[in-house]
Amino acid sequence: MLNRSTARSLVLTVVALVALAAPALAGPPLICHPFETGSSALLPWARNASTWNAPDPSYDVHRLTADTLRLLTVDAPILVRMENLRRATIYAARDTAVARHLLAAVLGRALTSAAGVPSTQSSRPVESTGSAQLALAYFDAAYLIEAYRQGSFGYGTPQQRDAWTLEPPPAGLDGYALMQKAIALTGSNAEMEFAASLMSQGATASAHRARAAAAAAPHSLVARNLANTGY
Repeated sequence: MLNRSTARSLVLTVVALVALAAPALAGPPLICHPFETGSSALLPWARNASTWNAPDPSYDVHRLTADTLRLLTVDAPILVRMENLRRATIYAARDTAVARHLLAAVLGRALTSAAGVPSTQSSRPVESTGSAQLALAYFDAAYLIEAYRQGSFGYGTPQQRDAWTLEPPPAGLDGYALMQKAIALTGSNAEMEFAASLMSQGATASAHRARAAAAAAPHSLVARNLANTGY
């Protein structure tokens, strides 16, 4: 039988090994990991930011909805959309009314896009400008819904949490279901699969991540982002 001192040492050793084996995650993956985007236009951010939560203190959050929609053009790459929506979520967490307005606008655009695209019974991606725009609108809504869901608990330092007012999305909004629709419209691609992996868990997240890794070109931005998140 182990004596008390030996048993305590073994427990501490196991705890240490588990801690070393676990990935060092900063928090909810849709919010707490800045994405590499290259030189594309992004929402303002603090200069030389070294943390995930570094909004520009001089930025007027009442401009957030207009600025975000302006940046989410049909030409904006998926990773750029992810970083802009990540930043938008952090800004929105500072003002409940702004957060609600942004979510309503992004959802409204998805609904408007859906109304303008004829439905199809085919499971194959639809090659049309309207369907491509709809896929992006679904993607943006999916990301924002799940970012709000992940961020509704409040994160950061005690001072940052005190200012964090983000509400969870209304019941019934399923961002992951919209992400699946976006992928169905465009066909599986590394960037969307990567985003889907960050809003799902367990085997589902692993499957999305595996597809993203398989489709990502070596040394590409999405490959670097996959490595950076470590999920």
